[in-house]
Amino acid sequence: MAKNKIAAFLESIEPQERLKQLIDFSNLIEVDPHVPPTRYYRSGLEMVRMANVYYDEGNLEKAYCLYLKFMTLFLEKIRKHPDFSTVPSTMKAANQAKLREILPKAEKLKQRLLDIYKQDYDNYVKKLTQLAKEAEQRKRKSDEEKKEAQKPVPPKPEFVTAQIPGSIDGISYPDPNLTGSSVTLTPSAPEFPPSYDDENFLPSLPAFDRSKKPSGSGFDEKYDADTLRNVLVPSKVMTMFETLAQKNTNQNIETCGILAGKLEKNQLIITHMILPKQNGTPDSCTTTNEEEIFDYQDQHNLITIGWIHTHPTQTAFLSSVDLHTQCPYQLLMPEAIAIVCCPKYKSIGFFTLTPNYGLQYIANCRKSGFHPHPSEPALFKNADHIKIENTPLEVLDLRK
Repeated sequence: MAKNKIAAFLESIEPQERLKQLIDFSNLIEVDPHVPPTRYYRSGLEMVRMANVYYDEGNLEKAYCLYLKFMTLFLEKIRKHPDFSTVPSTMKAANQAKLREILPKAEKLKQRLLDIYKQDYDNYVKKLTQLAKEAEQRKRKSDEEKKEAQKPVPPKPEFVTAQIPGSIDGISYPDPNLTGSSVTLTPSAPEFPPSYDDENFLPSLPAFDRSKKPSGSGFDEKYDADTLRNVLVPSKVMTMFETLAQKNTNQNIETCGILAGKLEKNQLIITHMILPKQNGTPDSCTTTNEEEIFDYQDQHNLITIGWIHTHPTQTAFLSSVDLHTQCPYQLLMPEAIAIVCCPKYKSIGFFTLTPNYGLQYIANCRKSGFHPHPSEPALFKNADHIKIENTPLEVLDLRK
């Protein structure tokens, strides 16, 4: 029912205005000066991969949104990053080539959406016109029935006993009033249809205030990027990761890995787990040679969906260092998850930064290493947008 209301609201918006709202929403992307610009360039490629999937699946609005975000990010916003000059020229060249590919595609998609919006709006106007016509017909019929019901009822006829003479021309006839029983006829009252109350009888027509968006639903709900997509996690991710990390765990050293996959039918599916070259301590882990990860993801058309690491001797939670590691992942993809495996306590945690507080708080925190953070309001929470299923998983261990 809610989806029907959203659809009805969107159809009521004039085509050009509807397209403008979509464009305005797509331009909201911002660049965090504390996230390395190369991360944005990597994320941009994944953004295009997701847009292409949406396009192939026929979800044209989401495809167009992502193409616009990509263009806004790299034609305008990224140049304001304080470290923009540090981006390798090869990365910039590849990005420019991708822009040249997307610009005409986005323009054609814009016209297709405008045609669709025009058809939606025309159908909406026709529907309202038909509803108004039917309501007018019902009102006219109701008025006629009321007038008919208000006509005066003709007086009831009076019946008298007929006096028949005893004889005519010398011939005698029996008096029916004496020898037969009299019959009284009572005419039935004319039947009239019931009258209708105009207020109850006429249907209410849908009304939309185009100057406002519905609270909690409508355009913002349909296009809100923070309405999280489900993340499908293969059940073997955790067991395989703990097995690969066992040697480090025995030495009280953390191990970390990257979770990557694909977008399919508006669901993010983890299909690959990559263990990069890394340096670990009892309470931290740092990846090295990240280009190896990027090359592998490019070759397999993979999207970064999150990361996984162990707490060899601690429980499942996100430390201050973990919070800062998670932040860039989640800034670039709201659904990004952090999985924490705790072999000693045989427990596993699936976490995200709280979107309404923790994400922005950590993004604004300039401290590094281990440092205290306030516990209230909560900076992270259990990820409730995950599904654990028995699906295939490929593992790449680059530490070897």
